[in-house]
Amino acid sequence: MGSLSNESFDQFLDSLKQAGVAISNELELRERLAEAQRWRFAFATLASNGRPLGIRFQDHSAGVNEAEIHSAFTRFQFPESMEVAFAASLRAEH
Repeated sequence: MGSLSNESFDQFLDSLKQAGVAISNELELRERLAEAQRWRFAFATLASNGRPLGIRFQDHSAGVNEAEIHSAFTRFQFPESMEVAFAASLRAEH
């Protein structure tokens, strides 16, 4: 678990972006994650309920790399259920 503390939400969000995920209102998302003690829980909440704040995750190019998204969720130790919900929301947005 020691390596977990070295992993930041900035690195996680950058991993998602490298996988082709576009983030709407990214500044607001980053500010809220920076304030949270448990950023993974905050991310899960904002990914599901961030629309009123303008926070959205989209596959703008119709070319997200699902393997890279899976790798990011695994590396940052998110539960599989969160990854499945996030992937479903990306498909629904498209």
